[in-house]
Amino acid sequence: MPSPRSAGSQSADPQLAHDGRNEYARVRADLEQAIAVACGFAASAPRGQQRARARKAARPEDGAQSVEYATYRQRYVALQQSMEDSIRDLRGRLRAMLASTASDMAGLAMVDAAMEQALAEREQSLLLEAPALLEGRFERLQRGEAAAGADDERGLPSTAAAAPGAWLAVFREDMRRILLAELDIRLQPVEGLLSALRACSSRTL
Repeated sequence: MPSPRSAGSQSADPQLAHDGRNEYARVRADLEQAIAVACGFAASAPRGQQRARARKAARPEDGAQSVEYATYRQRYVALQQSMEDSIRDLRGRLRAMLASTASDMAGLAMVDAAMEQALAEREQSLLLEAPALLEGRFERLQRGEAAAGADDERGLPSTAAAAPGAWLAVFREDMRRILLAELDIRLQPVEGLLSALRACSSRTL
């Protein structure tokens, strides 16, 4: 006697959902580490050295006033490209996993692929505005310290950070937070695919 459940509602191998979660965790961790390195809060070094360099990055820097935004723009754009490439590949792998589970999930994978293609250009055009907006923040912080320095020379009171170069640590933290927020946005469709994999693997035959 045939099963009351259709072939389209069959249960998936729970290992697929497990593998998908592991892939997601690995890609996310790699990108978060790359963001930390680019913003000066971590380094490709043993853990103890990473902590020491993070503390150094958080302190005021000598010559911070001469730093140019072009360096950080280059890092930001490179990270955006890394996020795009890594997440696109991860999304494709998860779609393949989903499509292999059941016919209704294969349809969902096709919808996700179509949505990715349709929205990619618009998403990229919006996210590419972030480095330009961040430049304004960089310049305001830098000008603020320069003005504070001029006030100090004239003996005028200043409300700026007391330690010279502290503005750069503030900027780096702002940049890190913005990049992490962008990472969250880019990973939202991936998390949807993971939810579908979990739901499919929890079905009972």
